[in-house]
Amino acid sequence: MGRGRRERIGVGDWAIAVGMAGSLLIAGVSRQHSPSPADPLGYAALVADGLALAARRRAPVLVLAVTAACALGYQAVGFDVPAVAYLFAVYAAMRAGHRVATVACSAIMLAVIPPALVVSPHHWPVADAFKQTRDVLQLAWLIAAGAAGEALRQAERRADEAERTREETARRRADEERLHIARELHDSLTHQISVIKVQAEVAVHLAGKRGEQVPEALLAIRDAGREAARELRATLDVLRDDGKSPPHGLAHVPDLVERTRATGLNAGLTIEGRPLTLPAAVDRTAYRIVQESLTNVARHAAAATASVRITYRPHALVIQVDDDGPATPDTTPVPGVGLLGMRERVTALGGRLRAAPRTEGGFSVHAELPVERTT
Repeated sequence: MGRGRRERIGVGDWAIAVGMAGSLLIAGVSRQHSPSPADPLGYAALVADGLALAARRRAPVLVLAVTAACALGYQAVGFDVPAVAYLFAVYAAMRAGHRVATVACSAIMLAVIPPALVVSPHHWPVADAFKQTRDVLQLAWLIAAGAAGEALRQAERRADEAERTREETARRRADEERLHIARELHDSLTHQISVIKVQAEVAVHLAGKRGEQVPEALLAIRDAGREAARELRATLDVLRDDGKSPPHGLAHVPDLVERTRATGLNAGLTIEGRPLTLPAAVDRTAYRIVQESLTNVARHAAAATASVRITYRPHALVIQVDDDGPATPDTTPVPGVGLLGMRERVTALGGRLRAAPRTEGGFSVHAELPVERTT
């Protein structure tokens, strides 16, 4: 159980409490041979003493005080019943780690019960009152209850430490795996991307040197190579978790739209609302949604235009990317890896994603990401 979470009172707690209340009441009835006007108070104290145990896990110190007060109460009105409920409360308080409160309360009980017995209807002699106090509190059982609660608390603490150790080991292994992935990506992709980028730049340079018009496709390849190299470096930095090269966010969307135009797609960008200070995860996810959507339009939509609309709302960020491709409402979209990845990112942040053909034709990606306002 987490120490920072308040326990709920369950059916089992009530069953134990009702059973204890019934047992104390039966013991009080069987031991009370001389009726007294204070009997109703004593019976009420016995029942309350048992029922208080229902909250022993939720409020152990309060239950400790209540059971102590009830035990003093029914002893003072003449009920010779051991303080069994108090022993349970001692165990619960010690298990919860309230050692000082438990010891202090028990010391007060030992000091107060003898005077309570002396003034009770039985008028115990002082010597007998101290002897009866030992029987009421069952000192051996009191010590055993406290020791058992402390032993279980220590066992739970060791179990929690072992769990934290396992979590730390798992995190360390995950970090090692991330570094391994980073090295694999570096070895397998960096060289190839660099070759593509260098070859494209050489081709552009030679064409310009000969005075020839550089094809738009070649320029797009060069720019895409540069961007891919930057993205790969950012990804490697994230995997290495060094924080030196933060990944792209919404601030990079205008550049992304410009690069998309260079491929021949007429892309537009509209930003509405007052910009918010976004959490890093939301900022990265928003950029990836725009990037993946424009990539899908360029590769699969056969569209001439695409529009990107980013809307800042008080507690949400809305991203919509539309195109004028041939998709119709009757078209059944086939979700690819990119679309599935977008949906996973959005869902992980508690948002919503809709990707489907538009009524007027073309395809639309609509994402809503919740944002806790900080500005």
